[in-house]
Amino acid sequence: MSDYGHPLTFGTLLEPPTHAPLTVLRLAEATERSALDLVSLADHPYWPQRLDTFTLLAAIAARTTTVRLLSNLANLPVRGPVMLSRIATTMDAISGGRFELGVASGAQQLWASIVAEGGPARTAGESVEALAEGVHVIRSLWHDQEPVRFSGHHYQLDGAVPSPPAAHNIAIWLGAYQPRMLRLVGRLADAWLPSSPIMPPEALTEANRVIDEAATVAGRAPDQIRRAYNIAGHFGTGNGFLDGPPRVWAEQLAELTLRDGVSTYLLYRVESADDIARFGHEVAPAVRELVAGGRT
Repeated sequence: MSDYGHPLTFGTLLEPPTHAPLTVLRLAEATERSALDLVSLADHPYWPQRLDTFTLLAAIAARTTTVRLLSNLANLPVRGPVMLSRIATTMDAISGGRFELGVASGAQQLWASIVAEGGPARTAGESVEALAEGVHVIRSLWHDQEPVRFSGHHYQLDGAVPSPPAAHNIAIWLGAYQPRMLRLVGRLADAWLPSSPIMPPEALTEANRVIDEAATVAGRAPDQIRRAYNIAGHFGTGNGFLDGPPRVWAEQLAELTLRDGVSTYLLYRVESADDIARFGHEVAPAVRELVAGGRT
């Protein structure tokens, strides 16, 4: 159990509904008005009934001024690391240094859709290997001064020209649930981003242990890795996880910060601007107050 001491940040994970895809632009503006820090979009490029994630993020960048932007999480098998490196630096440039790159290896239950879109067929183990190679390629294209050469099992570059410079040092966020992916987070990621419907709060402690051990073996301090969490909840009167009023939400999230080091909370499955406002104006300040007290 550990609080890694990172500053607290709060935001939203928006998914455009097929019947009203531009709703995300209004909800992104509501995110900024509610004094939240970050707006993110899920990425499912193999579902053509949804609008493109990065085009929407560019539109959000044009309609906001302070909120940071995150791909939550970009589909590596369909988009590829070279394209993602170029997209990320472009997004960072047009947003004035507000973009962070979240990347995922591709969910096994959705692999048929990935293959149908021309993506590669990979086993679970191969998808982890490809993600490790992809992160290396992306960072090389960001930071190398000379043409990039890389000979991996899944990706090969023969003198690729580095990407245009970013406006700031872009962080790479990875989603992970199984031990092999968690160890990859410990070795390579700037931030870890699971979702509460898939990884409930009681599973965070063990997952953090795996990440921390892998980070230490790789010569990294565990607190180099920010711990983030996509959270699904309901403002109600219950006692379950995120099923009560804002004060109960704040108490539960503050406990996760002090016990498991979670420092970024992204409200998932957002239904209305009112929910965003309650999260930004009632939950977030109360969590900050409780964590400040706990840390002292």
